[in-house]
Amino acid sequence: MSAPNGRGAPPDVRLPPRGRDRPQVTRTRATALHGTPLGALGAHLAASDADRIVYDLTGIAHQYDNLLAELPGTDVRFALKACPVDEVLRCLAERGAGFDAASPAEIRQALNAGAPADRIHYGNTVKSDHDIAEAHRLGVRTFATDSLEDVTAIAAHAPGARVFCRLATSGEGALWGLNRKFGCAPDDAVRVLATARAAGLVPAGLSVHVGSQQMTGEAWQRALDSLAGTLVALDGLGIAPDHVNLGGGLPALGYLDRHGNPLDPPLDKMFAVIREGMERLTGLTASPLRLVMEPGRHLVADHGALRAHVYRLTERAQPDGTHARWLYLSAGKFNGLYEMDQVRHRLVFPTQPDDGDDEAYVPAVVAGPTCDSDDAYGAGRHPVRVPRALASGDPVWILSAGAYATSYTTQGFNGIRPLPCVCVRGPEGQH
Repeated sequence: MSAPNGRGAPPDVRLPPRGRDRPQVTRTRATALHGTPLGALGAHLAASDADRIVYDLTGIAHQYDNLLAELPGTDVRFALKACPVDEVLRCLAERGAGFDAASPAEIRQALNAGAPADRIHYGNTVKSDHDIAEAHRLGVRTFATDSLEDVTAIAAHAPGARVFCRLATSGEGALWGLNRKFGCAPDDAVRVLATARAAGLVPAGLSVHVGSQQMTGEAWQRALDSLAGTLVALDGLGIAPDHVNLGGGLPALGYLDRHGNPLDPPLDKMFAVIREGMERLTGLTASPLRLVMEPGRHLVADHGALRAHVYRLTERAQPDGTHARWLYLSAGKFNGLYEMDQVRHRLVFPTQPDDGDDEAYVPAVVAGPTCDSDDAYGAGRHPVRVPRALASGDPVWILSAGAYATSYTTQGFNGIRPLPCVCVRGPEGQH
């Protein structure tokens, strides 16, 4: 497919060239991390003497405001699963955000955070009869769907509800594609919404999800093209949805790839493609068409961090006869860093200042504390540059860790309890 500007622009994914598969250069002063929004996070991390997850509510609020500045008039439904922390939800609800909930429990949490029921939708296409009825009892009137069977269940247990049908996408360009479990083909979506209308439901919208941590503008263009064709087909049946939901997928900016190179998603281009696409879609409908988005990691990832500590820096022979160092930390895949197999987080070692002496640093595989071989950065294959003098108990700050840090945490794997969570605020204008 040609690029959105019609000029054959190259793909947006910026992969490291061969030869750059080298250990990460890990800075150890917060001020050396150009573009990393520490602010209140840095102050709280520096003052902490115990492990915890820290969220900067001021940074999250500013991120929300910036999204609305890029996409004015958008109805934001924060993907609650990305950060089910009450203080974060209240912060977003106070700013006008609604919530994308995937269960009655999440609906109740969103209501308790102060969001009215009409700003909450049941965005999970997978739901039981009981959960549909419970969501309806709680006041939710808008449901995602992607099958005739689900429509029949919604009509029976949430009569008169509004439904939006999720279109399948390829997931290309995303770190997590989300391309098999959810969504249907455009022709099926037309049948789903026609069946919903016949069953007394309101065929209110269409949705897509281009995959989590999407790295290309082209993915949004393909999704918008699919929406356009489906809207035209629906118009032929006299069905006029009142909104399109572009789902999640907006990326965080603070991650590194497995090799330690910064991920560089073309966020400005994504916003431009979305704005242009919405203008095009609006021209296809006789009635007004609202834009809904379900950002998750985009709002919280770069404004959350973990304060952890060093268990041990070791050196030992590997099965192939080579020697390798391993840095074991108190936080890993099962207590805050579930996504560490796909992305690398920036590490700050505040007691080990970076004085430029390369001899003071060694490559080491970074791993979590559990007795599980999956609990390691990049499956244990990509070493990180760390201070040679690290000792047990030394603090380490793990940045851009705000997305899914609490929701993916186990409740005690190997007896390691979830980290406590703290929310802080920084001065206005700091971010």
